[in-house]
Formats: sequence, structure tokens, C-alpha cells
Amino acid sequence: MTATHAPNPSTDPKGGAPAGRRSRRRVLGTAGFHLGAGLLSVLWLLPIALVLVTSFRSFDDVAAHGVGSLPHSFTLDGFRQAWVDGGQQRALINSLLVTVPTVLLSLLLASTAAFALSRYDVPLRRTLLLLMLGGNLLPPQILLVPVSKLSELLGLYDSLYALIGVQVGFGIGFYVFVLHGFMRSIPPEIQQAAVIDGAGPWQIYSRIILPLAKPAMAALSALSFTWIFNDLLWAITVLRTDTQMPITASLIGLQGQYVSMWNVIAAGSVIAAAPTVIVFLKFQRHFVAGLNLGAVK
Repeated sequence: MTATHAPNPSTDPKGGAPAGRRSRRRVLGTAGFHLGAGLLSVLWLLPIALVLVTSFRSFDDVAAHGVGSLPHSFTLDGFRQAWVDGGQQRALINSLLVTVPTVLLSLLLASTAAFALSRYDVPLRRTLLLLMLGGNLLPPQILLVPVSKLSELLGLYDSLYALIGVQVGFGIGFYVFVLHGFMRSIPPEIQQAAVIDGAGPWQIYSRIILPLAKPAMAALSALSFTWIFNDLLWAITVLRTDTQMPITASLIGLQGQYVSMWNVIAAGSVIAAAPTVIVFLKFQRHFVAGLNLGAVK
């Protein structure tokens, strides 16, 4: 009678390394990953923390102890100077007057175009999509002079309308491409059932497709708001007057006006970054849901 031996629980049944050693490797790997990610996060957050701390310091404190020193004061004078004397208030209003209408108009046009291209047999729809996508591959620097001359010919130069038109024109192609892929993944049976119930194209778009595309629309809203609000290139291309400049261009003037007053410049940077942070936090749940849903589909 042959004796049988019970398997050793500390050894892998397939002949591999002991289970205890593999478990230690997983623990060490996880700890190393979290340690590396934590160090990268600290390096990424350190400049932001420095700007925040500097914005609440006084000029005398920064001049006496340096920018990188620990704060010895707390004041809101830097924000007051940037907001009132530096023109940040007017610049922020200009940025919102450009960004909000541009986002709404761009997503409205892009969603209707994506709905038509994804749900109906439009002639040359693939060619149209490639043209829209190809337009986003062009470097914007080669179009600065043509866009500036065109805005002058149309009588829109040095106005917020010119900046809105440029932002809509250069962003709508990408938005159509993204929404087309999302809307195309919606099951056609939903649209067929709506057609049987007597719904027309506008009812299908507004009551069925658009609500289902809400995660993608929310994600694009957050992204487009950030891109448009933080844009500098097109602002200095089609605008000339200081009172028309958005917040990003105003920061350049603020730096020239307060050359050595780092607390004022830091306060202006915080003011410029606050709207995009608020929008991201507001749409964070929809943004993550849109990315996950798009990845699954």
C-alpha cells in the first residue's frame, strides 16, 4: 500500500514559488506602487501649495523672507489688488462671457451633427467625419494670420464675438467625433421603437438620444470649459484692447504691472484657476461616468 502525502499549504500546487513568498511580493509591489504614486502626487501638488500660500502672504513678508519660506503673515491684499487694480474682475467676466456661450453653442451644434451622422444614412458621412477630425490635427499656429485677417474682414476683430466664433469653429470637429462614437453605440432598437410610436427626428434627438448621451455631454462640457477658459493663443490673436482680454491674457498684463509682487501674481493665478476647478468638481461624477461608459461601449 502506497503512502500518500498531503500537499504542503505553503507551496504552490503548480510547482511555483511558495504562497507566502508570493504574498509578500504582492504586498511589497502594492506598497511600492503607492509610495511612488504618493511621491509623484506630492511633487505635483507642491507648486500649487506654494502658489496658494504665497497668495495669502503680504508683500513685505515675501520680500523679507523669500517666496519659498514659511509664511509670517496672512492677508487678502493680494487678491484685492489683483481683482480691482489688476483688472481681474473685468477679465474674469470676459472669460465667462466667451466660455459659457461657446460651450453651449458648440455642444448644441456638435450633438445635432453627431446625431445625424450616427443615426441616419447621410451621404459621405465618413468623409465628413474625417474632415472634421483632420481639421483638429492642423497646428493652430499656422492659422493665426488667416484667422486674424478674416476677423478683420468680417468686422469682428477686437470683439468677444470673434473669439467665440474662433473657439466654436476649432472645437466643434472634435466634439462631433466624440459624440458620434458615443451615439452610434446606442442600440438602434430604441430609435425604432420611438419611430413606431410616431416620434420625429427632433423628438428622437431631444427626448431619447440626448438624455442617453448625458454622461458624454457632461464630460465634454467639463473638458471644453477648461480648454476654452484657459486658452491664451486665440485671445491674443483676435483681441487687442485690454478691456476685452480674458483672464489668461490678463495674467500677462498683471505680471508686467506687478513685476516683483509675487503675492499679487499668485493671487491672480488662484483667481484664474478657481472657475475651472469648480466646474471640474461639479461635473466630476458625470465626467468619470462618461469615460467609463465610453470605454465599456
